[in-house]
Amino acid sequence: MAAIWSEKHKTDKWLQVELLACEGWAREGTIPQDAIEKIRKAQYNAQRMHEIEEETHHDVISFLRSIQEQLGPEGRFIHLGLTSSDVLDTGLAAQLKEAGQILTVGLQQLTDAVAKVAVEHKYTLITGRSHGIHAEPMTFGLKLALWVDELRRHQTRLAAAIEQVAFGQISGPVGTHASVPPQVEEYVCEQMGLHVAPISNQIIQRDRHAHFMTTLALLGSSLEKMAQEIRHLQRTELSEAFEPFGSGQQGSSSMPHKRNPELCERICGLARLLRGYAVTAMENVALWHERDISHSSTERIIIPDACTLLDYMLHIFTNVISGLQVDAERMLANLNMTGGLVFSQRILLALIDKGVGRQEAYKIVQRNAKKVWAQTSQGAIKGAALVDALSEDAEVTGYLNRQELEELTSTDYYTKYVDYSFKRIGL
Repeated sequence: MAAIWSEKHKTDKWLQVELLACEGWAREGTIPQDAIEKIRKAQYNAQRMHEIEEETHHDVISFLRSIQEQLGPEGRFIHLGLTSSDVLDTGLAAQLKEAGQILTVGLQQLTDAVAKVAVEHKYTLITGRSHGIHAEPMTFGLKLALWVDELRRHQTRLAAAIEQVAFGQISGPVGTHASVPPQVEEYVCEQMGLHVAPISNQIIQRDRHAHFMTTLALLGSSLEKMAQEIRHLQRTELSEAFEPFGSGQQGSSSMPHKRNPELCERICGLARLLRGYAVTAMENVALWHERDISHSSTERIIIPDACTLLDYMLHIFTNVISGLQVDAERMLANLNMTGGLVFSQRILLALIDKGVGRQEAYKIVQRNAKKVWAQTSQGAIKGAALVDALSEDAEVTGYLNRQELEELTSTDYYTKYVDYSFKRIGL
């Protein structure tokens, strides 16, 4: 990724555009055969470019002059009929396509890693939580299978974003093709593996780039969501899952016991940066008339940075998932720590099934749940506290005996469709 966004690779792409445009002109009969033979061997001089730019304050002009100085008379054909953005935007499109291919591979690797752990923990019981509070039993595999499905959606989005941004143009100062025919444009884009912008002005329209950047930001947001979940599961109070921690790694300069989720925290922080870049990309869509340069200064920062950051985030999170340490015993212990409160809905439904009105049944279960909640101040509750409380409630025992209540606390009830969900997403 660093190589793609290097100054050398960018300038190499500019040279490729210029030489292909000359080839296109030669096919049209405008550039003589003897001249095109010399032009094909043309090179730019990076040092000379920088020297000229000190004078011109224009990177493309400096680039062109460094080529033309080496070519001699044939140099007059370089940049024939083109404007700077023909070179800049077509070269940028090629870089974006290459960067997108790397991101595509990284996203696939992460998806595969998450899928592997999801299958491994398909039936590992964990407490489902809403608002951070115990809800009902589920499995850790289901939690990760949900991520697999989301990452696959991002694969579709990323492919579409790459497709939409991989467009080139060779259409002249305001896109009329008055100074360079469409045939030259079509030849250049075909040779570079790009689509031809059906219509342009001086630039490729920035809604394409905004689409790409917002796609990267959205993927970053999903990575943040997943990393944040692991951060929560690693909290001391939960201690259910941990990101990798090397044998010589140290978590704190002052507290030797610390084992912090620093990789996941890093991902969460970088996701914020990606979202900021996406906002800038959307503001770049509105330019004056056929073009101004308010977008280009920001793009030199946000596009290479965003691609590099997301590549890094995918790499880091793939390592986190691949080395994730799951404490299934702690997950089960946490599931049982509230004395069976997680089974409240099933008991509610059983009372309704016995003929009790929903609101009445809700109040019966809720008041007994409150008694159990009151016990949590003493720490984890041992035993079936909710069943104990319900078994002493005459309104409950008139409908459900203790054996029936105990049967209602079987976790098998909550895992009976796990396999169905996995099959739905092909796992």
